[in-house]
This record gives sequence, C-alpha cells and structure tokens, in this order.
Amino acid sequence: MPGGRLTQQERQQIALGLADGLAYAEIARRLDRPTSTVTREVMRNGGPAGYRADLAHRATERRTHRRRPAVPRGTETVPMAHGRDAAAVHEYEEMFTTLLMAQGLPKMMSRVLTCLYTTDEGSLTAAELSQRLQVSPASISKAVAFLENQGLIARERAEGRRERYIADDNVWYDSTMAAAKASFDLGEAARQGVAVLGSGTPAAVRLENIARFVDFIGESITRAAEQAREVLYTKPVEDDES
Repeated sequence: MPGGRLTQQERQQIALGLADGLAYAEIARRLDRPTSTVTREVMRNGGPAGYRADLAHRATERRTHRRRPAVPRGTETVPMAHGRDAAAVHEYEEMFTTLLMAQGLPKMMSRVLTCLYTTDEGSLTAAELSQRLQVSPASISKAVAFLENQGLIARERAEGRRERYIADDNVWYDSTMAAAKASFDLGEAARQGVAVLGSGTPAAVRLENIARFVDFIGESITRAAEQAREVLYTKPVEDDES
C-alpha cells in the first residue's frame, strides 16, 4: 500500500470520484489508500461539494512550507524596497495567489496577477515577470493573453519594442458592474418565467420572489460601486515632516 502524501494526480482522481458520486471507500480502494486518508483529504479541503484538486494540493504545499516559506530564486541577495521581509512577502503572495485560484483563475494566471498587484510600479514586462516567477516566457505569454482577454490587465508600449503589462485598478469596478448586470439578467429571466408559468401559481411566485431579490442585490451593488469608485484611485498620504 503506498504511503506518504497524496500526489496531485491522486487528488485529481479524488475530485473525479466525487464528481461521479463515489463513496470515500470506493475512491480509496481505487487509489490503494486507506479510506481515512481520503476522508481527511476531502473534509479539510472544502468537503465533497467544494473539493478542488489544484487548491487542495496547493494548500498542502503551503502547510508544508509555512514554517520556512521558500523565497524565489534570485531574491535572497537583493534588498527589497521599503525594508520588506522577502520571506513574508513571498508567503503573502502565495496566500493571495491561492485566493485568486479559489475564485476560478488558473494557477499561472493567478501568479501573474498577484505579481502585478504586489509590485510598487503596478506594471512589468514579460521578461520581468518571467524572471520574478521563474517560469518560461511561453508561460508568461499564455497567462497575460488570458488575463488581457478577461479584461484583468492592460498593456502599454515601453521602451524599444517591449511592452509592459499593467494591473488596471479599474478592473475591480468593471467586474463589480458585471456582477450587477448578471443579477439583472437573472431577474429578467425569472420574470419571463412568471408569464410562462402563470401569474399566481406556486412556480411563478417563486420566480417572482427570485426576480425581486436579485434586482435588489443588483441595484445595491451598482449604487455601492458608483459611490466607492474613487477609492480605487486614492493616493497614499505623504507624511508631514515639518
């Protein structure tokens, strides 16, 4: 019987087994692992409904290295700006990357976005991203193309033929407004169902209630986003040394 930590491939098999409705015992049998191992793995990583192999594997890696967080190669001898602790910054970046992954972004795209958000300049070239993340230029090219297509980053021409990729603060406003629009679209679809199913019927009442609920949520999100938009562009207050 194999021992040691679960591999990423085993976690993917667990996720597939859960999606197929298999019992923990059956998944464990297929992996040649104790049932208790599979049970603990699933319950500590979102439960049967929320288990994701990539996030579970990343969470295990973070727990393993939490006491001595790894610092990316090439940063150990380079002093960090503002007296930052390199290990603490790296641990924070790992946490933020995991959060983005949990919200649906692929791993490399999450790493690139985190790198841009935690850079004082807010922009980096493809070569700088490749160096900072210790990945191939091809991986960076694929990630930035995805992020740009999703409206999460922008690009601008830099010196020579190079381009810089920018973490646009306005993306948070845009994504929030997109969420509001999704609520309005759901409300409209629910109201169409009321007409089809017959006003006053149990099904129609249910849909009408859904429509009113999501309309309220959409209106609240829109109002809050408009009121708070300027927060995205607030500049740090300079210390008065006089």
